[in-house]
Amino acid sequence: MTLKAILVAFAIATATVAANAHEVAKGPNGGKVVDIAGHHLEFTHTPAELTIYTTDEADKPLATAGGKGRAVIQSGGKTAQLQLAPAEPNKLVAKLDAPLASGAIVVVSTTFSDGHTTQARFTVD
Repeated sequence: MTLKAILVAFAIATATVAANAHEVAKGPNGGKVVDIAGHHLEFTHTPAELTIYTTDEADKPLATAGGKGRAVIQSGGKTAQLQLAPAEPNKLVAKLDAPLASGAIVVVSTTFSDGHTTQARFTVD
């Protein structure tokens, strides 16, 4: 598969995600929050780490133990993929090789221990 085909598939996937999820507000950890299928995913990052906080419709923490996730980052014409690991009590985290650049697009896919899956798209400020 060529890079062009991968980028076209990425664009189609993120367009679908955008239609199914919407940003609701800033979260309690200062990040962008997307409401999707009764779950809230809050995106935060530091220069060394990307974190997704998970909560339910009532903003109560959703345990991530037994779950998993993936983040696809598109920035500066390059695409990187990170595995998100569960961290207590309600986080999925990944180490970053470099700080996220302003304007980077981060597409997050999660699978909870009950099998429920979500996808959300964030843009780094």
